[in-house]
This record gives sequence, C-alpha cells and structure tokens, in this order.
Amino acid sequence: MSIQQTELKGTVKERAQLALNNDFLRQAVKFTTERLRSGKLKAAEEHGNWEEWRERGRQIRLHTIAHLDYYLGEFANNARENGVHVHFADTAQDAISIALQIAKAKEAKSAVKSKSMVTEEIHLNQALQSIDCEAIETDLGEYIIQLANETPSHIIIPAIHKNRYQIAELLSEDAGEQLPPETSVLAGYVRKKLREKFLQADIGVTGCNFAIAESGSIVLFENEGNARMVSTVPKTQITFMGMERIIPSWADLEVMATLLPRSATGQKLTVYMSGITGPKRAEDGDGPEEMHIIILDNGRSLQLGDPEFQELLNCIRCGACLNACPVYRHIGGHAYGGTYSGPIGAVLTPALKKNVAEWDDIANASSLCGACYEACPVKIPLHDMLVSLRRRKVEAGHDHPLERMGMKGFGTVMSNVKVYHRALKLGKLGQKVVVRDGGIRAKIGPLKGWNSHRVAPSISKQLFREQYGELRSELDQQAKAADPAVAARMREWLTGRDGGASHE
Repeated sequence: MSIQQTELKGTVKERAQLALNNDFLRQAVKFTTERLRSGKLKAAEEHGNWEEWRERGRQIRLHTIAHLDYYLGEFANNARENGVHVHFADTAQDAISIALQIAKAKEAKSAVKSKSMVTEEIHLNQALQSIDCEAIETDLGEYIIQLANETPSHIIIPAIHKNRYQIAELLSEDAGEQLPPETSVLAGYVRKKLREKFLQADIGVTGCNFAIAESGSIVLFENEGNARMVSTVPKTQITFMGMERIIPSWADLEVMATLLPRSATGQKLTVYMSGITGPKRAEDGDGPEEMHIIILDNGRSLQLGDPEFQELLNCIRCGACLNACPVYRHIGGHAYGGTYSGPIGAVLTPALKKNVAEWDDIANASSLCGACYEACPVKIPLHDMLVSLRRRKVEAGHDHPLERMGMKGFGTVMSNVKVYHRALKLGKLGQKVVVRDGGIRAKIGPLKGWNSHRVAPSISKQLFREQYGELRSELDQQAKAADPAVAARMREWLTGRDGGASHE
C-alpha cells in the first residue's frame, strides 16, 4: 500500500481513537513535546524581549509573502547567475517529473537525502524507487521511520513516537545482528552505514529552510551534519523548496536564525547552519558539480490574496504549535493522516488540497484554545483559520444533518430570552434521569464522544439569574457596613451598571 493510500485511511476520529488506545505512544509524545515546549519557553525567557522578535519575524514574513512574486523572481535570477538550474513546479507531479528527469540523465542508482518535509509531501522516495534509484534518508529520525515504513509524526522529530528499544529492534534487523538499546551504539551503527552511502551516492537531495533573495542562496538548519554531507559529497544536488520559503536578505536571516531554533527545540542556535550559493567553483575544495533547485507550488498559491489564509504561508516549520497543542500531545502526528500534523497540519493540508471532502474532518481536530498562536514565532492565527475552515465546511454542505439541526435549535433558543429560560427549566427536569453524583456520565447521543473520556457537568440546581437577587441584597448589606467613601463608590458603581453607564 502506498503512502498516498495510507494517508486517507479512515477519519481523524478513527485514527485518534487508535492513538488514544496506545498508552506508549501517548506517553512518548507527551514526554517529548513537554521537553520541547519547556525548552522553548526557557530559551525565549533567557533571550528577552521575545514578543518584539516575534513581531519582527511576523513583519518579515508578511512583507515577503505580500511581494512573493518579486522575491521569487529576484531569487531565481540570482541563483541562475550563480550557476544553479532553477525549476518551477506547479504540482507535486511536476516536481517529481523534473527530479526523475535529472536522475535519469545522471543514470543515478542512489540518492542520499537530508530532512525535507517537501519531499515527504510529494512522496519523492517512492518516485525514485520506481526508476530503481535507491533513496536513503540520512537524518537519524527519518532513517528510523524509513526502516519502519512509516511517515513522520512530527515536523522536527520524525520518530517521536518510538523509544530506544523499538529503534534497537529496527536497526538490529537492518544490521543482521542484535544491537543493544543504547543510544551511542545505535547512533554509531547508523553513522557508519550512512558514511558508505554518502560516498556511493550519485545525487544529494536537500530541503530548504530559507532562500535568500538578494544572493540566490539557500540556507539549511540541522543538528547532525548530514545535510552538509548530502550537499558536498555527491556530484549532483537537488534542492526542493516550497515557494514560500524565501526571505529578502541575509539581515532578515538573523531574525529567523534567532526564532527558529529557540521555537523548535529550545536551542539558542542550531548546531549547523549552512549557506549554499551555487555549485562548486574552481577554487572550492568540495561541493556538487551541478545544482538544481525545484521551487514547488502544489496549492500554496491558492492562499495568496485570501484574507483568511494568506498568513498560512508565513510558517517557518518550527513545530512549536505541535508541542503546545493539547490535541497533538494526546494523539500524535499519524492521527492527522497527512504529511503535516498538529495545528499547522490541520490547516495546511485542507488549504493545499482546496479543502476537499476527505480532509474536511481534520479542522475539527482542535480545541481552539489558541495555544498554537501563543507558541508560533511568527504569530500565525491558526485557531482563527480553523474556525474559518469549519465555516467553509458548513457552507460547502459537508456538515452532518444532525449537527445542522442542533445548531439551528441552539440559535432558536439563544435568540429568545423567554425560550432560553424555559429550555433551562426543562433541562433541569430532564437531566434528573442521567445525573449521578453531580455529573452526567451517560454515553448516549451527542454525549457519547465527550463522556468517553470525561464527565459532562450537570445544570446547576440554582442558576445565577435565580441567585442574583440574594447576591444583590448581600452586596447592599456589605455597602452599608463599609467605610462611607467605599460604600458611595459601590453604590455609584451598582447604579451606573444598572443604568447602563460605563465605568473604568
């Protein structure tokens, strides 16, 4: 079964239920995301004036996306002057076709890859394998999930859902001998094997964290050094770049190099930050002899000019929203069903695919708490976008008939105060058959999903409106017993409130 087929298997609810029943996965994801989130908060606090840096990052991204055509043109022209072959791909299939043409021309038998979400998005590995070109992931986490025949479950840490014992089992099978579940031994085995792959590879494949328009350069962030090997040892390099991954200048990179590592892992600086400006020159000691950059659209341009979703292109792929999201931290990344998971995936996947019917339910995989916005280093309002997706889902007629009836009834009740009061009284009477120990535990109708994991609160025996007369009397008594000046201010406040006046 291909990854494309796996992605669409079941609904978000069905995949989430599998995750919720996997205690190990929940604990592993929660433990790691908590560490990342705590690291990010600590790094931001130590840095100081974090909100000013966030706003600066947001302004850079807003400006760049608003003038994306200009900066893409500037980047492409400068890259070509540097000796780079620049290709524009409208769709995933276009990008794959370009890459396969390059691989065939080089008669490539193997390609080493550094971490790249764009290549995951277009399923490049399967495409290369179809022409008998072995694709080897060289990021440790990506290598592990490649052996497991799985997709990444986190933007930054692909194998977040596995422990060292599971990893030792995978690597032992690959090695043909039993390896102990010790991190140093396992990493050492992968390092030794990948060094051979680097030397044998015909093509190196990288992603692109940022492209610098003013110089036609690409910038790679990493912690393992594998991207440097991928971009220097093979004779041919192919870089895949989402069309939005561009910034105007090297000065802007300083802001991004501050925001990205702190938001992603809590590091002050990423271990390796490589700037690549064209293929190898005569005076260079290493580097590819030929360099290609494939700039991918694949639905991104659909967001341009959309007031609700254009800011989606501001994303710098740090993964901070995943680490902060209470939903992701319980169900992990595979429950989202696509290449991108967490809050960014819940918005990005439907947006790139024009919110087609099979992805409509993913927008519901959020509590709308806004934690993703607070965590985002460039202030993308993902919670607002999720609400917009839900609205568009209803407008497109993909909502459930029972949900439609329920919301219509809710609107009728809430728009008429008399009807609202009557509904509350009926609710107080009707709930008696299901209330136990102050809560509703019955798993029936719309309560089934909620009460499977928690207890629904019952309607209070005495509503606030019914208590207000007594509360007002108590306030009056307190005012009489208080200092005259305080009492006067309280009477003035109560009188003003009752009369509709506004007091600060």
